Amino acid sequence: MAANIEMITKLYNSYREKVAQARAVLARPMTYTEKILYAHLWEKAEKALSRGVDYADLAPDRVAMQDATAQMALLQFMSAGRKSVAVPSTVHCDHLIQAQIGASEDLTKASTENKEVYEFLGSVSSKYGIGFWQPGAGIIHQVVLENYAFPGGMMIGTDSHTPNAGGLGMVAIGVGGADAVDVMAGMSWELKWPKLIGIHLTGKLSGWASPKDVILKVAGLLTVKGGTGAIVQYFGEGAESLSCTGKGTICNMGAEIGATTSIFSFDEKMAEYLESTGRKDVADLARGLKDILADDPEVLLDPAKYYDQVYEINLSELEPHLNGPFTPDLAIPISKMKEVVKEKGYPEKMSVGLIGSCTNSSYEDIDRAASLARQAAQKKVTAKSQLSITPGSEQVRKTTERDGLLQALESIGGVVLANACGPCIGMWKRMDVAAGEPNSIVTSFNRNFAKRNDGNPGTLAFVASPEITTMLAIAGTLTFNPMTDTLINDEGVEVSFDAPVGAELPSKGFIGAGAGFIAPPEDGSAVQVLIQPESQRLQVLAPFKPWEGTDLEDMAVLVKVKGKCTTDHISMAGPWLKYRGHLDNISNNMFIGALNAYSNEIGTTKNLFTGETKSIPEVARDYKARGKFWVVIGDENYGEGSSREHAALEPRFLGGRAIIVKSFARIHETNLKKQGMLPLTFANPADYDKIVDGDSVSITGLTTFAPGTPLELIVKHSNGTSESILLNHTFNERQIEWFKAGSALNLIG
Repeated sequence: MAANIEMITKLYNSYREKVAQARAVLARPMTYTEKILYAHLWEKAEKALSRGVDYADLAPDRVAMQDATAQMALLQFMSAGRKSVAVPSTVHCDHLIQAQIGASEDLTKASTENKEVYEFLGSVSSKYGIGFWQPGAGIIHQVVLENYAFPGGMMIGTDSHTPNAGGLGMVAIGVGGADAVDVMAGMSWELKWPKLIGIHLTGKLSGWASPKDVILKVAGLLTVKGGTGAIVQYFGEGAESLSCTGKGTICNMGAEIGATTSIFSFDEKMAEYLESTGRKDVADLARGLKDILADDPEVLLDPAKYYDQVYEINLSELEPHLNGPFTPDLAIPISKMKEVVKEKGYPEKMSVGLIGSCTNSSYEDIDRAASLARQAAQKKVTAKSQLSITPGSEQVRKTTERDGLLQALESIGGVVLANACGPCIGMWKRMDVAAGEPNSIVTSFNRNFAKRNDGNPGTLAFVASPEITTMLAIAGTLTFNPMTDTLINDEGVEVSFDAPVGAELPSKGFIGAGAGFIAPPEDGSAVQVLIQPESQRLQVLAPFKPWEGTDLEDMAVLVKVKGKCTTDHISMAGPWLKYRGHLDNISNNMFIGALNAYSNEIGTTKNLFTGETKSIPEVARDYKARGKFWVVIGDENYGEGSSREHAALEPRFLGGRAIIVKSFARIHETNLKKQGMLPLTFANPADYDKIVDGDSVSITGLTTFAPGTPLELIVKHSNGTSESILLNHTFNERQIEWFKAGSALNLIG
């Protein structure tokens, strides 16, 4: 029986009525995405909601949290005054396990080093009725796909790759911890009504192309901000031909184009996956709603009438891609890789190949990679590069081990790491290159920002499918094209490789389901939440102060950031993950990866009081001690990347009041609002250039702060002159109340 089957059954029993009511309001056919959104409104719609304009209150079915973000989310939830969570919720311990030696050793080390964090998460989960997945149980998104995702459902998760569940037909959206707190506390969750981007898939994948290549192609088409404010829905006969986990891969990486989420309509591939993972009850219920859990027929006949944008990709013509380096939207067809490497001077030798992560760690992924490893053994080819494998869950690991897939990869030198995020989020103690040493790696992960995987600015990371990653590790070079090129084997014979093959689902079924899961007790009221007063990793939160009721005057510009500024630049992961539950300590990493537009130096800024140049968090702390508020100036798509709300909490904690940029990534803008910050954009993006070294600024218009009414930035230059700049915002009435209260959390209870 599926987890929370009563909740799913109740929702399905009301689905037809809810969709019929929404269709009557819209007076037109509906896309699948719209059906889910309208079916999850907090109160049924009385009018059609306008895409990209209206805000809506929604009622998600469940919440998922990973250990790095769950700490701050649950520290906030403890202030909500509830005895238990209002919706099914889970915590997954996957981010804090550092990859170094291998699964067993790394997991043992992590369990010791992170003992107090795991004890806190376990105890707070037991107290408030939250399901707890222990370290080693698996990566949050793979575990959710195997156990909790269901067609037509809605979930929010404190990780930007929550949309992975779209592979099972679920609207699953990455959020900050404060949003999760709202839902767990029994409140509605607010979302700006998204636009719709349709991707029409025709044909069928074959040869070396894989589902990963679909999203790598889409990232190249839409760029890292092309999906902002939109849900991407895939449809067409090509979509139905893809495996459920392949669909999950595509939805997972939709986060890299800034999409609110990505989704596929329910089909038999999903039903087969549900049955294979022990959820035949859900599959049968979904089959009974098949006409509802899909676009209306009229939509498929004329998609351009119902989507804001429509793109078409012929899977039969799709070529494998490598995307990178340093950004996931730099899409390079494998046939062009030779000339790109030569033109750009990239290190041609591939140092390491890494397969797995939440993006590509399914049975099918590992089986296709293993088919190439078996070929290498048969053809007497020794792998030229290191290879690491990260299974997505203990269920996947046990099943692939039983079927000999991991052994095949180990036979060519592959090292199986713990069922955790590891190198994908910087938890990789790399031993083969020196800091700063230029080198190339290929991964089946989702992100490749500078220093993302190993902390080394000299590492060029390219994102590819598990199959291409494995093949390039065997070849040892970025420029090998398996569709046309040959290798010389250990006996001096020229050999070619056949295209990879793999089963979508194990013929003998999965084993190991539910390994590492601890269900909460019926009554957790007597459970004591474990936080040591002297802890350097956990810290009880103090509320932020409310708005003063006046304009914000004479504030310092802490730093003007140039170029890409992701949440990794604002609040680095890797070694800093251990402080995710201690706001004071983790604030020492604030902006240490950001590029200062004035000095062209990373992570430093000039103190306007002392004239000294120090690390950005040091200067911020000095300003805070002096009672001096500050702002940050930023570039395009500011806050791209992870959902980590620490990138909003840290500036607020250290005395920041506003972030003023050319444009924001969706999740980060919301996170800033939730913490009482002012995320503002230049009405004229060129005004970014008017902020110069030594300026101080004031923000006026706050006493009449209202939706749709711009604010004013008064810039005072060091030469005594001043000028006025118009600032736009996207605050609605409720969000303005968050600002006035000091944070959204201050309004709970």
